[in-house]
Amino acid sequence: MKNILYLHAGAEMYGADKILLELVTGLDKSKFNPIVVLPSEGVLKDRLEENGIETYVIEYPILRRKFFNPKGIVDYGSNYFGKSKQIIKLLNGKSIDIIHVNTTAVLEGIYLKRRLRSRLVWHVHEIILRPKVIYRLLSYLIGRYADVCVAVSKAVKQHLISSGYIKNGQVKVIYNGVDSNRFKPNVENEYLYQEWNIPKNSMKVGMIGRVNAWKGQGDFLEATKSLLEKYPNLYLFIVGSAFEGEEWRVNELKEKIRSIKDHERIVFSEFRSDTPAVHSFLDILIMPSTNPDPLPTVVLEAMSCGTPVIGYRHGGVTEMVVDGETGLLANVNDPKDLEYKINQMLSEHSFIDYGKKSRERILNNFSEEKFIENFSSIYDG
Repeated sequence: MKNILYLHAGAEMYGADKILLELVTGLDKSKFNPIVVLPSEGVLKDRLEENGIETYVIEYPILRRKFFNPKGIVDYGSNYFGKSKQIIKLLNGKSIDIIHVNTTAVLEGIYLKRRLRSRLVWHVHEIILRPKVIYRLLSYLIGRYADVCVAVSKAVKQHLISSGYIKNGQVKVIYNGVDSNRFKPNVENEYLYQEWNIPKNSMKVGMIGRVNAWKGQGDFLEATKSLLEKYPNLYLFIVGSAFEGEEWRVNELKEKIRSIKDHERIVFSEFRSDTPAVHSFLDILIMPSTNPDPLPTVVLEAMSCGTPVIGYRHGGVTEMVVDGETGLLANVNDPKDLEYKINQMLSEHSFIDYGKKSRERILNNFSEEKFIENFSSIYDG
């Protein structure tokens, strides 16, 4: 049996968090023994422990913008080595065959690889555009120290190769999978009509995602505010929370919602754990990320529930959504074109047909079983 140490950047339940949970709980435990070390307490830790996964918390530093200054660099370096040594002590001499780093924001895998004499699998979920110096630094480190680099999409792979520090043969693409038995059409969602006071004959368009600088909540509102006037039975939904310390983004978003004429038909909800019900509840999911999103898990979940997606034509969305067949793609960072595409699907009432084809595409190309099988092959290599 191979011991695999997993390092991650948080303990919430967004895209990469869900993928980690899906992977470690789905592995063949007669072949692989997962050990997860997280930097904080949270719902992910609880879910891992509920599934019998050996899980610990050590507050190792995560590469964030707060460290991008002289004092921050010193603080990061001090914590980096101290916390890495704590992880080694925690393992208590246990042999670690593979270190799986689940994000580019965790660099501790480099130090642990050398001290534990393990193979390093670096799982890249991000497309980092700015600051360019960080993009180039992380690309160099991945190319230099990873035994295997796994990208979640072809878009991520090409972005890494474009740095000049990583060769084509160093990167394997493994698409994320989704549990199609949990995310499926007709999930019980009647309670949401009552909770949000929504009439049964409404058309429901929404987005789910972190409230940050580039997920596109502003573009979503810009593209849909006129449609609220055109369709009296249209309701909009925004679901998501901000990073700790950035709660001001949520306050700004609420202010923007209140400034819209028909804001009483816009529902905002912070992070929820009942996403299968929310996806099944929506008629259309909008993915308006202003930066290319590597392979947004929320799109896989929506499509698996039979909910079509309309998004900007960049990043991993273009590898999931077949334009004109399972959903629609709009010009990048163009809210007017996004509005046109949403109106097209609403006016034609075509979201039901798109939804059926979305579900079929997920079952054929993005299954949970295939995802776990592909990583098991990497670990066996």
